[in-house]
Amino acid sequence: MFNELPLLPADPILGLSASYKADPNPLKVDLGVGVYKTEAGLTPVLAAVSQAEAQLLTEQTSKSYTSPAGIDGANFASQQLAFGTGHRVLIEQRVATVQTPGGCGALRLAAELIKKSRPDARIWVSTPTWANHIPLLGNAGLELIEYPYYDFAQHAIDFDAMHSALSHARAGDLVLLHACCHNPSGADLNREQWQSIAELAHQKGFTPFIDMAYQGFGEGIEQDAFGVRTLAEQLPELVLATSYSKNLGLYRERAGSLSVVSQSASQAQAVQSQVLSIARGLYSMPPAHGAAIVDRVYHDDTLNALWLEELTAMRQRIQQLRQDLVAALAQESERDFSFIQREQGMFSFLGLSSGQVQRLKQEFSVYMTDNSRINIAGISASNLPYLARAISKVL
Repeated sequence: MFNELPLLPADPILGLSASYKADPNPLKVDLGVGVYKTEAGLTPVLAAVSQAEAQLLTEQTSKSYTSPAGIDGANFASQQLAFGTGHRVLIEQRVATVQTPGGCGALRLAAELIKKSRPDARIWVSTPTWANHIPLLGNAGLELIEYPYYDFAQHAIDFDAMHSALSHARAGDLVLLHACCHNPSGADLNREQWQSIAELAHQKGFTPFIDMAYQGFGEGIEQDAFGVRTLAEQLPELVLATSYSKNLGLYRERAGSLSVVSQSASQAQAVQSQVLSIARGLYSMPPAHGAAIVDRVYHDDTLNALWLEELTAMRQRIQQLRQDLVAALAQESERDFSFIQREQGMFSFLGLSSGQVQRLKQEFSVYMTDNSRINIAGISASNLPYLARAISKVL
C-alpha cells in the first residue's frame, strides 16, 4: 500500500533545529525555532503554570473525557481575553467558542467549518505569513490567495498595496490577519489601519479570520486585542483562532480555542453545533491538561496576577533584546537595522540574502531560516556580541 510514497524533505524549521543540535561549535546560535527562551536559552515553565499544575494534581479525581467543547472555564477565559469584559458580542451571546488542540487545531477546525459552510470561499493570506498557515488551511481544500503585506526593501508594512489587493476580495471570502506580533515579520497594523480594514470588510463583505498566537507579547493583553475587538464591534461575523503556547508557555500541552462571531445568538448556537460535529470527526474530544491550566490561571486572582507579571517580563525582555541588537549591529555595521526596534513580538527579518544566511550557518554556526527571519528570543547577552560580528562579516 505504501510502496509508492516518496520520501519528503524535512520541515525547514524542524530541519534547521536538527542541524543546530548536531553542530559541535560551542558558539552556535539558534535563531530559528519560534519559542520563547530565557537568557540561559531555556523555554521556561512559568511559575503560574507550575502552581496551577500542582493544585490540579492534588484536586483531580478522574481522567475521563471532557465535554466535546472542552473545559468551560478555559473557553470563557478565551472570550474574555480576546473580546474584553462587556463586549457587545458577548452580551448578545453571538460568540461560539470551543477548545482546540492548540492554535493549529483552531485554524484547521475553522478551515473545515468554512469548507462545510461555503465550499467556494477563498482565504486571503499575507505575503509573507506563518508557513504552517498554508497546509493547515489549504489542505482542507480551500483556495488561498496572497495579498501583499511586508515590504522587504522598506522593512515595513506596504498598507497601500495591502488595501488595494483586498479591495478585490468578494463577499464570502475570508481575510487571514495576525492580531499582533506578525509572524514572521514583526510588523503590525496600527489602529488607523485596523479601522481601515474594518471599513473595507464592511464595504466588500469579506469576513476577517484572525490568528492570535501572541497576545501579550506585543504591547500588552488589552492593546494586542485591539484589532479583534474593533472588527468584532463593527462587523457581523468574525473567525478567531487563539493559542496559549506562547503567552502561557504551554507549547506541548496544545492549548487553544476557536471562536466564531455570528450575526445572532441563534446562529452562534448553530455554528457551535457544526463545529462540534466537525471536531468529532477529527479528534473527537480535546485534550484537558493545558485548558485546565488556562482555566485555573485565569480565574485564580493570585495566579492571574503572577501570570501577568511573568508575561510582562517576557515582553519587556524581547523589547530590550530588540534595542540591544540594533545597538550592537550599529557598532559593527553601517547598515541601518533600526527597523528591528520598531517591530513587535519574537520575529524580524534581517534583510539578508539566502547566500549570506548560508554563510552565517556554515562559517559562524548562526542558524536562521533562509529568508533571514530570526527569533529575537534566541538572542542573549552572552551571544549578542558574537552574533553582531558574524552578521557584519557576511554583509
